[in-house]
Amino acid sequence: MIKEEREMSQKGLETQRNYPLHKKVREFFWGGWCMQTNWNYERQMNTAFMWGISKTLDRLYPDPKDEEKKKERYRASLEFFNITPQFGAFVLGLTAAMEEEYAEKPDVFDPKMITSVKTALMGPLSGIGDSLFQGTVRIIAMSIGISLAQQGSILGPILAMLISFGVSFPITWYGAKLGYTKGQELIRQISESNLMDKLMYGCSIAGLMVVGGMAATLVNVTTPLAYGETLVVQDILNGIMPQMLPLALTGFMYFLVKKGVHPIVIVICCFIAGIILNYFGILAA
Repeated sequence: MIKEEREMSQKGLETQRNYPLHKKVREFFWGGWCMQTNWNYERQMNTAFMWGISKTLDRLYPDPKDEEKKKERYRASLEFFNITPQFGAFVLGLTAAMEEEYAEKPDVFDPKMITSVKTALMGPLSGIGDSLFQGTVRIIAMSIGISLAQQGSILGPILAMLISFGVSFPITWYGAKLGYTKGQELIRQISESNLMDKLMYGCSIAGLMVVGGMAATLVNVTTPLAYGETLVVQDILNGIMPQMLPLALTGFMYFLVKKGVHPIVIVICCFIAGIILNYFGILAA
């Protein structure tokens, strides 16, 4: 029985590895390109990630007797995932290579490693990707496009889209190829040289820096409370620590998530509390 199962998994592994590379890269490319599809508050890009890796799993576990194993890997692919979409293709390619390794050596390869690598890459790649695509490329493209559009030129929106596409396409495509062909080899080299813990530590620091920057710039919460013209509560808070309220609110949200409160419940409570506190002049956005 065990021999038959190994023969079946080897058959799926052979099918996957003989599948043309450009077709695999195309799957990862479209998985990354459509990473915002079906975005949800609970697990964000998880369904798009699962769709991007699904054909790889289907080839690895083609036999009906492998159905339970395939379901297990599908469920693992539906865990929380969020990243700059253009870099999602890289993670998909890397995950596919690791899924192949797990299919080949299920008794040796720990599938938790796949989840750990995905989690470690989300923060740093999102920090780099958001800065590059949202903070640089988009601003340049839109600045040029708006400037031309204000002059009545149809080239404004066209050029803005071409600039954005011209940068995003090659990074997404070659990122997918790099993740699949070189990612697993890189992780193996890092593991052999005992650098994995240092890499994970560095990724954690980068991720925390990104979260801190996002809390300070994207969470816009202030208080209009004041007692006369001399005592302004917001000025006092800024004197103690700039952006204290956004930091405190972010920390409170994190505390609730760690306690197991459903994200949808948190969103609804924030919505209701925001209306009430704003109405009574306690908080402002």
